[in-house]
Amino acid sequence: MPAIQRIVIITLFSVLTACGSISVDDYAGAAPEFKPQSFFDGPLIARGVLKNRSGLVIRRFSADIKAHWTDGVGTLEEDFVFDDGEESRRVWTLTPSEDGGFVATAGDVVGEGRASVAGNAMFLDYVLRVPYGDGSIDLSIDDRMYLLTPEVLINESQMRKLGFRVGEIVLTIERLEPAA
Repeated sequence: MPAIQRIVIITLFSVLTACGSISVDDYAGAAPEFKPQSFFDGPLIARGVLKNRSGLVIRRFSADIKAHWTDGVGTLEEDFVFDDGEESRRVWTLTPSEDGGFVATAGDVVGEGRASVAGNAMFLDYVLRVPYGDGSIDLSIDDRMYLLTPEVLINESQMRKLGFRVGEIVLTIERLEPAA
C-alpha cells in the first residue's frame, strides 16, 4: 500500500474515532443531578473489580472512604483492601476550577487530574503511577462516574499505556448516610 493511502486511512480512522467520543456534556440533562460536594461528604464504601486488558477479573477490592469539604475544597480519604489482603491508601483533593469542574490531586497521581461534571455524570482524567515489577509505570486513567440514586454511584475506569487499553476498573460507591 503506498504511503499516501496509509496516511489517508490513518487520518480517516482518527477522525471517525474522535467523532464517536462521549463527553460529560452528553449527560447534561440526566437525573439525578450529581453534585460532588453533596455525594462525596461523609462515610462511603466502594466495592469493585480490576480487569486485565482481556476483560478477565484479576482482583476484587473494597474501600472505606471518608469524604469532607473545607472552604470549598474536598478531601476523599480512600482505604483499600484487596482480595489478596493487600492494603493501600489514596487521599484525593478536589479543588473547584473556574470552568465548574475540579482539579484533582493525590499522592500517586502525576501532576493534576481534571474533572468535569454535567447532569448525573462526572468524568475525571488523570495519570496514575502504579507499582510494576521493581519500579513503577504511569497509566492514563479515564474515570467515568454516574450517579444512579442519591446514595449510589457507579464508576468505570479505562486504564491506558501509550494509548493502548491495559485494564479496566468497575466499582460502585455507596453513601453510608443519606445525603443532606
